[in-house]
Amino acid sequence: MTEVLTLVSRAFDVAPLAAQAPGGSGDVADKSGAGWRVAERSVGPNADLVAWLERHAAAHGVDWAITPSANRKKRLLISDMDSTIIGQECLDELADFAGLKAEVSAITERAMRGELDFAGALTQRVAMLKGLGLEALAACHNERVRLNPGARELVATMKAHGARCVLVSGGFRYFTSRVAAMAGFEADRANTLIDDGARLTGGVGQPILGREAKLSALLEETAAFGGTAGDAVAMGDGANDLDMIKAAGLGVAYKAKPVVAAQTRARIEHTDLRAALFFQGYGVSDIRE
Repeated sequence: MTEVLTLVSRAFDVAPLAAQAPGGSGDVADKSGAGWRVAERSVGPNADLVAWLERHAAAHGVDWAITPSANRKKRLLISDMDSTIIGQECLDELADFAGLKAEVSAITERAMRGELDFAGALTQRVAMLKGLGLEALAACHNERVRLNPGARELVATMKAHGARCVLVSGGFRYFTSRVAAMAGFEADRANTLIDDGARLTGGVGQPILGREAKLSALLEETAAFGGTAGDAVAMGDGANDLDMIKAAGLGVAYKAKPVVAAQTRARIEHTDLRAALFFQGYGVSDIRE
């Protein structure tokens, strides 16, 4: 089966690298422009390609994807929020308002690496915030939460070409609803923090949205327009994103934990979220600012 290798950089000339890729065939298509270096080439099955990319692309700050040549432009974007669409982990930042950021962040890191049960780790962290005033949520969002570079352009471009964009998070709807509006997502799914009207109770609404629920969201969203998982691009960084990333037609690891990156064939480490557009075959001129 013929696939497409896409290389993306902000500085390095990727066309010669594409020409050297194991299993490559035909000419290199140089799609660079507007400060982006982008190259594509057809590749056949080659057991050495990923390992070769991990060595040579990383050395030059190049992001890459190996994708089927058919159905490249996806009809659904489904993405994790924390450390993907935004640069923060909201629960860690919220814990800072309770003086517990170090303790909560340590649990978050282990959970995102797949070392802890996600639901158990989430329940434990939220319980630590019992009694935190609700004003901390607004302060956390206003003072800490920032979109990652390329988030708005990624969403706007896909929407302009008819795709649906959904934010799905193991975090909380207080934040996903606001981040969805900031970035332009049409829908969001997340967990619920329970409060008594003034303070957090330390509880989480049930059932907890985790790894399985993210996959279910992908399947439900694609089925709604008569599509399949192959019609989706799924993005994330943590172990709870793996099922949806592996199921999607294009699964992108964004500055991901090693357990996630190792199981993907599309990785953004050095540029920004707009690379996911180039992975789908969009050109520089297609990007909506």
